[in-house]
Amino acid sequence: MSTGELSRADARGSGRQVLPLFVVALESSWRSVAGWCVGLVAALCLYLPLYPSIGGGQQMQQLISSLPKELVRTLNYDQIGSGPGYAQSTFFGLMGFVLTTIAVIAWGAAAVGGDEESGQLELTLAHGVTRPQVVLERFAALVVRIAVLVLVVFVTVLVLNGPSQLGLDVGHLAGTCLEFGLLALLTGTTALVAGAVTGRRVWGIGAGTAVAVLGYVFNALGNQSEDLQGLHAFSPYHAVYGQNPLANGADGAVVLALVVACALLVGLAVAVFSRRDVGR
Repeated sequence: MSTGELSRADARGSGRQVLPLFVVALESSWRSVAGWCVGLVAALCLYLPLYPSIGGGQQMQQLISSLPKELVRTLNYDQIGSGPGYAQSTFFGLMGFVLTTIAVIAWGAAAVGGDEESGQLELTLAHGVTRPQVVLERFAALVVRIAVLVLVVFVTVLVLNGPSQLGLDVGHLAGTCLEFGLLALLTGTTALVAGAVTGRRVWGIGAGTAVAVLGYVFNALGNQSEDLQGLHAFSPYHAVYGQNPLANGADGAVVLALVVACALLVGLAVAVFSRRDVGR
């Protein structure tokens, strides 16, 4: 948050505007959000329309059958022969996952840790806001950014569903987008918490990356054999995509678990950040 933005937040706060840090955080990041939305739409427009042009289910299944089984399991391409399986494997579980992970880690790590590292956080706290307010309002801004990305993805997939001959169920798509967003929120929240606890942006980036990468790796390893399936229990990625939500619908237990995990992480951030020295 720049000095100018601090002055605006302070002025709004003195005018009793609700959630001044939340408003400023959204205003200062709308270009970033718009850019990531464009990237997600571009990825969807690149991948989904290819489904009918490559022969749909039968031809795609023949192609996948020619690949090494280990590679297919690693990339979660075992269900790619169907429209829902294709959309989930190519976008939700791969390219969309990568793009949103990069975005939310950057946002989460910068939310508290980035400001403290740059020296701006002390100025923010000097403007009459509390430490819990900083964490909670910045977390709320992260939630809204992710919600915008998810809404754009949902609408774009809905528009491409018919022309791409995917045969997606609207309810299953909505559930998948919800889980897709919550998985991103878990990663971004972890980055925010690590930044708030350590006061360093780099630790936020590292923690968020660890959640995303290890979740994907544990899922890939667990897919290789029955002996390694226990690793699935440590993978939020598998929790979301292991039951093929685009074909079967979202799992309410997974949704609840992700919401609770994010809430606990935010609570941890508030508790630790409220008690430690800032800038040391």
